[in-house]
Amino acid sequence: MTQNLILGSSSKYRQSLLKRLQIPFTTLSPDIDENQLPDETPEKYIERITKAKAEALKSQLDDNSILITSDQCATFDGIIIGKPLTKQKACEQLQSFSGKTVTFLTGLYTYSSLSQQSRYILSEFKVSFRELSTCEIERYIDLESPLDCAGSFKCEGLGVALFEKVEGQDPTSLVGLPLIETCKSLRLLGMNPLA
Repeated sequence: MTQNLILGSSSKYRQSLLKRLQIPFTTLSPDIDENQLPDETPEKYIERITKAKAEALKSQLDDNSILITSDQCATFDGIIIGKPLTKQKACEQLQSFSGKTVTFLTGLYTYSSLSQQSRYILSEFKVSFRELSTCEIERYIDLESPLDCAGSFKCEGLGVALFEKVEGQDPTSLVGLPLIETCKSLRLLGMNPLA
């Protein structure tokens, strides 16, 4: 029996990543409150939001579905960094990162409505920025307009020109969906992308 794959996200970045696995999927958009709770660590926040997205969608699944949800935050000095939304805020974010390291935390939750099995993992990825001039920052933002990206850059595009180095096990987690762990979760739930 073929299982239906569902991505619980409206993110164009996550959809583009999941397409790489060449498994047909549909999307659902969870409607949840994504505000951070007082004294909630970034790690606990990501786990709570990633799982809450799935809980909000489980009632919409049929009896033979695999659901994937994910959430990501960028942290700098232990504080969650939001999406800049404006050019000025993007400039401020990138100026504060110059010569420093930002840590990206990406939560991945998979759930099978058939077996009721679920799996959660947290993927960490570090981005070290080189020393950036104001001119370079403004030019980058004008060229790529990363206003909807936490951290104010797109690593899959020109954003790589801002980096000194990156550290992590799965570079796709930086874009918003760790595909190595996604494949592992899918195999555990009976959906092997190479089967």
